[in-house]
Amino acid sequence: MGLFSRGKSKDRPDTDAVDRDDDLEQDELAEDGAFDGEADGDTTAPATSRPLDRSEVEDDSDYLNLGAIWLRGQQGMELRLEVNEQEQQITGVTAVIGESAVQLQAFAAPRTEGVWIDIRNEIAASIVDAGGTAEVLTGEFGEELLTRMPQAGPDGRTVFMPARFVGVDGPRWFLRAVVSGRAAIEPAAAEAVHDVIRTTVIDRGDEAMPPRELLPLRLPDADGAVQAEEGAAEGGPDLSPFERGPEITEVR
Repeated sequence: MGLFSRGKSKDRPDTDAVDRDDDLEQDELAEDGAFDGEADGDTTAPATSRPLDRSEVEDDSDYLNLGAIWLRGQQGMELRLEVNEQEQQITGVTAVIGESAVQLQAFAAPRTEGVWIDIRNEIAASIVDAGGTAEVLTGEFGEELLTRMPQAGPDGRTVFMPARFVGVDGPRWFLRAVVSGRAAIEPAAAEAVHDVIRTTVIDRGDEAMPPRELLPLRLPDADGAVQAEEGAAEGGPDLSPFERGPEITEVR
């Protein structure tokens, strides 16, 4: 049975976007224009699928509304909210399916260009500096980062845990997905996790925000909780209990 739980932060290597621009996006106030998903000179491999923008979704009845991120459940999926206890801020949501997981975080981005290339390079440098490895690969969502991060194993020896960083540039938003567990290295296990990513909806909102600012997440309202309970009764994920779960990290 699934579980929607709140997680508390603890330390891990800093793999979040760094060196934020303190200035608000100038093009937020400019005339509206179409976002083509590619910056000038961008040689990133194109994605074959991507998450949806709120403007592309007419029927939201199948989604759990968490603010900037909307999710559609799967059988047996467990959801955990990640909370920065110091700032009392929900910083991300993690979907756990079997022995795999995917952490989702949405950020503000410029209207006219993507940020994934720069963020990908920053993540790779951070992991390599910590003694890990990082390799750029091409996947369903375009170019992604396959990493192995050093951690202390049960016997005290250093082990290298695999994780895949997926980045999607959308219209004024950027979604970062961190795939871990079997889905990080086994294509068969990755399909269910990829379905979570490709069916995610991002609600950017209209507020002007600095690039790379975390888009706000929240607990679902009462109607969302009722829908979750109904979904569980029909064989979908049980998202209703809202219990505290394992401690999960969000460190900037």
